[in-house]
Amino acid sequence: MLRFPPFNPYIAVVIGVIAVSTSAILVKLAGDASAGMIAFYRLFFAVLLMLPSILIKYRDEIRSIKKRDWGLATLSGFFLALHFILWFESLNYTSVASSVVLVTLQPIFAFVGTYFFFGERFSVAAIISMFITLLGSFIISWGDFQISGMALFGDILALLGAVTVTGYFLLGQQMRRNLSLMTYSFIVYGISALTLLVYNVILQNEFIGFSGETWIWFIALAIVPTFLGHSLFNWALRWLSTSTISMAIVFEPIGATILAYYILGEVVTSSQWLGGTIVIFGLFLFIMSTTRKAKVTISYNDEE
Repeated sequence: MLRFPPFNPYIAVVIGVIAVSTSAILVKLAGDASAGMIAFYRLFFAVLLMLPSILIKYRDEIRSIKKRDWGLATLSGFFLALHFILWFESLNYTSVASSVVLVTLQPIFAFVGTYFFFGERFSVAAIISMFITLLGSFIISWGDFQISGMALFGDILALLGAVTVTGYFLLGQQMRRNLSLMTYSFIVYGISALTLLVYNVILQNEFIGFSGETWIWFIALAIVPTFLGHSLFNWALRWLSTSTISMAIVFEPIGATILAYYILGEVVTSSQWLGGTIVIFGLFLFIMSTTRKAKVTISYNDEE
């Protein structure tokens, strides 16, 4: 490990947060494509961008993967595909602010998952913080319901997106013990892209015929939030703790909301402000109360 970073890792984290905050905005901008098609091309282009590095540096590792890890990769890729479908679809019904805040509840679902599957125990602080985040999400959902039932439906899809990405992370937690980040990401992205390919074929979605601008958004999704954002987080981990990175990710809804206001003209309602603030505060408390626990993964990699 280098003793001194080539540049300030906190600046890298800030850039990373801005990069992942663009994800929901780019999905909205690619609005003439369906959620399944946006998800497919995001992962398809990501796999294409990773392919040269995989062929040059990681061929031997891929050949040595065990059957068990291939099974986990298949399930993980399925959950990732389902996450993108649900989350991207939610953006068709509710605002960026509501959707991103609710998807950011993933650490709560991850901790619940570790409780049931790995025997983790809840501290009193963790339980209190979870109730705080649930209160915030209820305020957001109730406010959206006052706007329209479809907005509430979008909130539900976003929450389901948080649940499914938790399955992706819990399975990935097992795989990452045996595989490098690049190999793991390439395989899971590839399986997820194949899953989305089948999904779109079944729904008879058109794979071509999009505007040139939409193709640009597809590629931007593969590059900006997927590689630029998460690669910077992974790089910063050499000098910063996981808890620091996790805390930074909590600011993603804020960044996404600001970008949605200036780029998409979305106005945040009072219930979204109140509920979102409560959720972010609860997540801060939750992460602080769980960072010292072993084996609890507040995952930030590859999600957005």
